[in-house]
Amino acid sequence: MNPRLQGRIAVVTGAGRGLGRQTALCLAAHGAEVALVARHETELRESLEQIEAAGGNGWICAADISAAVDVERLRRRLEERAPAASILVNAAGAFGPIQLIRESDPQRWIDTLAVNTLGPYLTCRAFLNGMIEAGWGRIINFSSAAALHPPGPLNSAYATSKAALNQFTRHLAAELEGTGVTANVIHPGDVKTEMWSVIAEEANARGPEAAPYREWARWVEQTGGDDPRKAADLVLRLVSDASASINGQFLWIEGGLQAPIPSWGDAAGRLPWSQDEAGPPQPERPAR
Repeated sequence: MNPRLQGRIAVVTGAGRGLGRQTALCLAAHGAEVALVARHETELRESLEQIEAAGGNGWICAADISAAVDVERLRRRLEERAPAASILVNAAGAFGPIQLIRESDPQRWIDTLAVNTLGPYLTCRAFLNGMIEAGWGRIINFSSAAALHPPGPLNSAYATSKAALNQFTRHLAAELEGTGVTANVIHPGDVKTEMWSVIAEEANARGPEAAPYREWARWVEQTGGDDPRKAADLVLRLVSDASASINGQFLWIEGGLQAPIPSWGDAAGRLPWSQDEAGPPQPERPAR
């Protein structure tokens, strides 16, 4: 899938490194002007240099997406520079503490949810109106298979944040039906990024309860991990016009190390308080 993205403005969070950088490079290579967002300006400049060296266009905005004031500043900067964003990729992420809940660092636990769940809420809220007014938009939130795995010890912050992100995106997708804007989550693969290094280091410092994390880290090391370009390719497919009907889904990269596992079905059971078999009535959308 090779969409033509000339004239599209894409906002990519976590664009200073890893999956976010790879996604930004890919979107820019297909003609999008990319707003690169992350906390560290030095890393963003490196990403921008790579984009420009390949003939693409972009600009940087150092921002903490978990802070409402930073996201509002980002929105205003975008309005000053370009038309409204039509693509939003939330690739920023934090794994958080590998600790038992009773022993966990409260601030790290809260910060994990702030980056992984609150951040996408704030950025989606900031750019939704422009997409809806234009009648076209794509929102892609990077989730994780961890949100679908059986619960276990040590991973409560990350898994909870991604499960919440999944549900948030489903609610958002329901609001967007019929607007020309879609919202989906993806599992970008088991990639050997800096997050992998952090997980491996913290897991090695713990006891037997962290054995599954050490095994996962070794597995990624031995296999080399998924190619980060596969996540970027999935983003490309989702921003194409051919994917206009894909909304509110959990999507997997092609040929990933993990085989897709069930997320949620299409059927919504009858709500006991509703007389409508399809669920509660939905408000009518104003005509545009």
